[in-house]
Amino acid sequence: MNHSYTFKELLTPEEMLQHISLLQQLQPTLTIEDYKILLPEMLKNGYGQVAIFDADTCIGISGYWINTKLYSGKYLEMDNVVIDKNYRSKGIGKLVCDWCTHKAIENNCKKIMLDAYLENEKAHAFYEREGFIKKGYHFIKTI
Repeated sequence: MNHSYTFKELLTPEEMLQHISLLQQLQPTLTIEDYKILLPEMLKNGYGQVAIFDADTCIGISGYWINTKLYSGKYLEMDNVVIDKNYRSKGIGKLVCDWCTHKAIENNCKKIMLDAYLENEKAHAFYEREGFIKKGYHFIKTI
């Protein structure tokens, strides 16, 4: 394992905006204009983001939310987890999951949850290896 990997919590919209190209690997339609509008609203509602770096290169990112629901208690939800396509299958995703697990423990969360697109079967297999279980479907209705 390369020991030069470092984590950094991105705290401001300016820090987060620097890594939009990585997010666009998962969300190709995300524009810088939309991201600039969404981030302040998300941050106001408790959004956090962590990035993992190989030297000065951002190679992975995960947003997260800490909240509470009736069925789960306090939880950390990983959001838009992306590992750069050139770094996949090298253990980076596990490092990001481990970081999120520690963050959840620090915040007295009882669970970690996330959504993965139906067609992303490689992600499903990865998260199952990490101890996540498929619990249901996430439904969306555009209005």
